[in-house]
Amino acid sequence: MSGISKGLGMVEVALRWDPSPLGSPAHDLDVVAGVYPTLAPYGPPDYVVSFGSRSPDGTIDLNRDSQTGQGLGYDEVMTLDLARVPAEHTRVVVGVVIQQRAGRRVFGDVANPGVRIRDGYLELSNHDFREVAGARAATVAEFIRGESGAWDFRESIHGFDLDPDAFIATMGSAIA
Repeated sequence: MSGISKGLGMVEVALRWDPSPLGSPAHDLDVVAGVYPTLAPYGPPDYVVSFGSRSPDGTIDLNRDSQTGQGLGYDEVMTLDLARVPAEHTRVVVGVVIQQRAGRRVFGDVANPGVRIRDGYLELSNHDFREVAGARAATVAEFIRGESGAWDFRESIHGFDLDPDAFIATMGSAIA
């Protein structure tokens, strides 16, 4: 990052997948974000944004939520207005979970899954979950506020064999 860089601003995390075959239970993938405090950036999150919710300060919003993967393009979209995140938060971890209502499902069971992360028009990451095909959840990004106050992106594709609640509870503490 150059000396004049302001870091990241408005980041979009977009998730896509194809619907399940006709007659099969729907695959339901969800984007989640944990927001961690400055005083304990690897402890429990101060709050989690998931499933149609938004952060208390309005800086992180899951503004599109799909339970089936039907539609064209990206089925779920989360926006993170990092420039407005209060100073008491210095770390945000974003993950994807597969709901397990229809039995154990992993990324390899889902047709054409993918996640794209952009800052404005700049693509930061684009993944298809192949490297975590046997996982039920995965982290996909980590955003860290530096000493200057600017946010940096770290690609973070790590698979977990945990149900959604257990993943959310541990997703930020497992990354270093």
